[in-house]
Amino acid sequence: MLTNAHVPIIGFAAWSGTGKTTLLRRLLPILAGRGIRTGMIKHAHHDFDVDTPGKDSYELRKAGATQMLISSRRRWALMVERPIEREPSLDEILLDLDQEFLDLILVEGFKHERFPKIELHRPDFGRPMLHPKDDTIIAMATDAPPKKEIPLPLLDLNDPQGIADYLIRSMAAHLAPSGAPNPPVLVVDH
Repeated sequence: MLTNAHVPIIGFAAWSGTGKTTLLRRLLPILAGRGIRTGMIKHAHHDFDVDTPGKDSYELRKAGATQMLISSRRRWALMVERPIEREPSLDEILLDLDQEFLDLILVEGFKHERFPKIELHRPDFGRPMLHPKDDTIIAMATDAPPKKEIPLPLLDLNDPQGIADYLIRSMAAHLAPSGAPNPPVLVVDH
C-alpha cells in the first residue's frame, strides 16, 4: 500500500520493449493540454546520470557533494547520492515529489509493487500477460484483440487520447462531491 501518495497514481507495467516510454511520451502532452499537472517516476535498474561529464554540476557531484542542486529561471534539478544499498520502494520515492503541485503521478517500472497499473501488451511479442498474476492491474492496453476474454477494461495501445480519457475518468471518480480528494486510489470502471 502506498501511504505517501497524496494524488492519484497509476503505473504502466509491461515487458521490456513493449513501448512504455513511447506511450508516455505521447500521453504526457495530452494530459498537460488538459491542464493536468503530471508527475513522473521512472525506475532505473542501474546507475545513471542526468547531468553530463565535464559540466560543473557533474564534476562537483563526483567530487563529493552528496546533494547537487542546479537552478535557472526556467528549471531546477536536484541530484542526491543515496547511501543505501537496496532499491528504494515506490512509497519511499513518493516522498521526494512535491505532490502539492501535482494532479496525477504516472509510474514506469515498479511492476512488482502493489498500486494501480495499466498493463501494456503486444500479443505478437509472445510474452505472457501480467494481469493473471497481478491483481493491481486495472486495465489492459493492447495493439491487437486478445485471443481470450480479459476481465479488465481494454484500451487501444496506439490511442494515447483514449488512454488519457480513461485516466481522466478515473481521476474524476477520485474526487469527492465537494471537489476535495478522496483517499489517493484510482477508482476504475471494471
